[in-house]
Order: sequence, then structure tokens, then C-alpha cells
Amino acid sequence: MRSTDFQFGFPRFSGSLRKLVLISTGIYILLVLLRAFAEPLGSRIFGRLALFPDDVLHGKLWQLFSYGFIDGDPWHFLMTMLAVYFLGSSVQDRIGSRAFFELYLFSLAGAGAVGTFLAAVGIAHGEAVGAGAAADAILMVFYLLNREAPIMLFPLPIPIPVKYIVIFTAAVEGVYLLLLHFALYYLVLLLGMGAGYFWYRFLWRRTTVFAAIGDRMYGLRNSYHRWKRRRAAKKFQVYMRKHQNDPKQYFDEYGNFRPPDDSDKKDRGGWVN
Repeated sequence: MRSTDFQFGFPRFSGSLRKLVLISTGIYILLVLLRAFAEPLGSRIFGRLALFPDDVLHGKLWQLFSYGFIDGDPWHFLMTMLAVYFLGSSVQDRIGSRAFFELYLFSLAGAGAVGTFLAAVGIAHGEAVGAGAAADAILMVFYLLNREAPIMLFPLPIPIPVKYIVIFTAAVEGVYLLLLHFALYYLVLLLGMGAGYFWYRFLWRRTTVFAAIGDRMYGLRNSYHRWKRRRAAKKFQVYMRKHQNDPKQYFDEYGNFRPPDDSDKKDRGGWVN
């Protein structure tokens, strides 16, 4: 049952939320210090971690995740982390720490991948940094979990329904997107909302993203081993035919050994397959 009332206090700072915020803050502080005291090194690292579509298309796939852990503007970084903290705590309490971690990374990678594709076909341009895509995904999931919830936003003294906050956020980002001629930075933010909806609609409560990948890998591994057993059985059947023996005396239709007759069991003292 969805919640219909929510007000900001000081939520718990724990689980994956705590780790993600601390990692992002640590990386941000480190890059600020490097760019202040070792500018060439700091700028080089920043350029390696930011999302550049051309770099991704040339194999730098880590940028689909790393861009969400760096930021160039202190005010934007602060607002993003506050949004992740206040909204993310409520979302994490509802979906669990592991699912929240997967939502965070899935929204970054999903928004980054679609943004890279749109840049490759000439629709978007520029680069992207910051956890805004993840923050927008968390906002969307928060809305889907609490559709009628009013939120008290500082410094406004009145509660605002969360659906209006979603609409306002999307409208502002959409205007900037148009004014800046489809800059990748704002396109990724809007795509983050879409990634949050997709995750909520198609991935949550069915299977986790990493579990689905793991299950697929185990399935491929098991299929490979079954193929190897069938191949070995066929080779042995060819060998038996060459020696004028019927392989069906020794193998069933699945390639497994048939147990010997009961008379053979008595002679051999038992059979182990």
C-alpha cells in the first residue's frame, strides 16, 4: 500500500545510500584538491571520468558509471546529494539497500547509454557529469511509491504534492535542454527520470539487475557443460561402434551410464554411477 503522507525530517543515513553519498563526496573533494594544487593531473582525471559519447564509443565504458560520481559545480553537487539523501532514504526504506544500490547504478548507466546513442546520431552534444540522473530516478521512484504524498520543502512553509515536484523538475530540465540545443547534460537528467520509471515498472519485484545477469551467466555455463557431456558421449558411441559394441548397452538417450544387470552387481559388490 502506497504512503499518502510524507514530511522531511532528518532521515537515516545508512545502507547503500550512505556508501554512495560518502563515495561521491570523497571523490568530489579529492578532485577539487587536485584541480586546485595539481591542476593538470586533476583535469586529466576529471576528463577520464566524465561522460564523453565519443570516448564511450571507443571503449571507455566505465564513463557510463563514473560520470555520476564527479561534478564540476559545488552548488549542483550539494543540491544533488541533498536530494539523494532526503528522497533516497525513504526509497531505500521501501525497496531495500541492495535494490537502491542497483537503482542508482542502473539509472546512471541507462541514462548515459541512451544519451550516448542520441549523441552518436547527432541529436545531443557535449558531455555529462554529476549524479543528477540518479537523483531524478530516485525522485521518480519516490513518486511512484508515494503518489499522493505532500512534501515540505525548505524554505517553503506549505506542503507540495510530490507529483507537482516531478512535473516542475522535468519542465525546468526540459526548458534548459531546448535552450541549450539538446545539451547532453540536461538530456541525461531527463533520461534519469525515464530510467527510474523503467526500473520500477519492469525490474523491481521481479528480479534484481545483477541477479538477472548472474542467472543468465549460470545458465550459459550450464548449457556449455551439457554440450560438452553430449559431445563426449557421441565420441564414445562412435568408438563403441568401431569396436562392434552397441553403445545403448552402456548409455541411455541422455548420454548417462546405464547400471549393469543385477547379476553383475552381485559379482562386483555393488554399482556406483
